[in-house]
Amino acid sequence: MPSFDIVSKVDAQALDNAVNVTKKEITNRFDFKDSHVVIDLNKKDFRINIETDGEMQMGQLIDVLINRAHKQGIAPEAFDTSKQGVQSGKVWKKEVIVRNGLGQDEAKKVVKHIKDSGLKVQASINDNLVRVTGKKIDDLQAVIQASKGWGLGIPLQYENMRS
Repeated sequence: MPSFDIVSKVDAQALDNAVNVTKKEITNRFDFKDSHVVIDLNKKDFRINIETDGEMQMGQLIDVLINRAHKQGIAPEAFDTSKQGVQSGKVWKKEVIVRNGLGQDEAKKVVKHIKDSGLKVQASINDNLVRVTGKKIDDLQAVIQASKGWGLGIPLQYENMRS
């Protein structure tokens, strides 16, 4: 029976490359000259700690980071920038969380959307992925096309297509 997996993964090496390219670009930019800028990636927890001199520079730095990550193949939805930055003395600090893996709530939303689509497929949650099985590959491809328009706010990838 044909099946595939719906996952939400971020490649750690691509994220590391995006952070390094961002650091290099910021050191060369004129508007960041002689400024305090720290970008620290925690690969284990998928968190990026950022320090700048001001709130405006923080916004610019995050924009550059997301742009460079997008060029590395990481979807902009993977970055959770909702947490407010805090001022500690003269320095603004912010923690950007990189969403890696489908959480239980997101997996349930994906399964609900699949069931609401009316296609003849079955969806099951296995740890941090959703496995979709069906009798026809065309039904599976219809699920993939439908999932691109759901707007869940998380990047989805499709793996292990088997016939």
